[in-house]
Amino acid sequence: MTLQPSSSSDRTPPGYRLLQVLGRGQTSLVHLAQDPQGREVALKVPLEGTLRQQEAAERFGNEVRLTLQFRHPHVIRGYAGSPFGARAYLALHHYPEGTLADALAGHARAARPVQTPLRLLADLASGLSYLHGLGVVHQDVKPQNVYLDGGRAALGDLGSAYYTAQGGCASGSPFYMAPEIYRGDPSSPASDVYSLGILAYEVLTGARPFQGETYEDLMAGHLNRFAPPLSAHCPELPRPVARLFELALAKRSGDRPTAEALRRALLTALGEDLEEPDTPATDAPAPRAIGRHAPIETALPPTPETAAAGSGSRWNPFRRRK
Repeated sequence: MTLQPSSSSDRTPPGYRLLQVLGRGQTSLVHLAQDPQGREVALKVPLEGTLRQQEAAERFGNEVRLTLQFRHPHVIRGYAGSPFGARAYLALHHYPEGTLADALAGHARAARPVQTPLRLLADLASGLSYLHGLGVVHQDVKPQNVYLDGGRAALGDLGSAYYTAQGGCASGSPFYMAPEIYRGDPSSPASDVYSLGILAYEVLTGARPFQGETYEDLMAGHLNRFAPPLSAHCPELPRPVARLFELALAKRSGDRPTAEALRRALLTALGEDLEEPDTPATDAPAPRAIGRHAPIETALPPTPETAAAGSGSRWNPFRRRK
């Protein structure tokens, strides 16, 4: 991504100095900025159109509130933010290497030690295990939401996440969405594990296990087809790890392993300590439900990889303009 000089804005939070534009999505503008403590942060500011649309504003507010609660090395760190109003923003740890999607797009799969993708997948399984332990479902595990720094990974973009005790609308991205979400059933930690399984195939083999040019093609693949054996494409992968990721793509959610089981298997394969770092309590009690936690079509890029499908609807992301 080419960095561009940033101009000042009357919506810049007090105490922040804008340095460069890192990116612009359909709902937010992200700057590299200096915060009041002198740190370089990724400053996410919703667009004015986002603030005018209730569901999009609620989604941004949900992302701010949840991100600021969690403290885990493999979940994106939020430093400060305001969820609502004209000065809504979210200051995040800056990941200079960008996203896993950037890395996958910029480099063809080449010969490399299997420990490299295993390390990344262990980080993501660890982050998911932490969220699931708190009763939180992420709902949008995909390369665009994985941030890289120094060879380590963190899971971000919590706009679709919710506490299962409070309920929420199922959503996801078609290439990574579990069969039960396509059927209109509720999401669960097992749905996140399925998405991680798809991501693992992509990282380890260079291709997703299910392809399609339309939403309907992808639905048919996720509902009716079976992924090829992972060990056949990646023979150097330890068999216990390969087997667990194959099970992660089980059509029935109850047949999938937990994120914690994946974390332990990956760390064992890496020869690392199974103990998780001390996980402090979240900074605040579980928040009240914000709006309906509805999936926001306009809040997601209009491509197959990043379009969301809400439960109870069959919105086709492939028909949207790029």
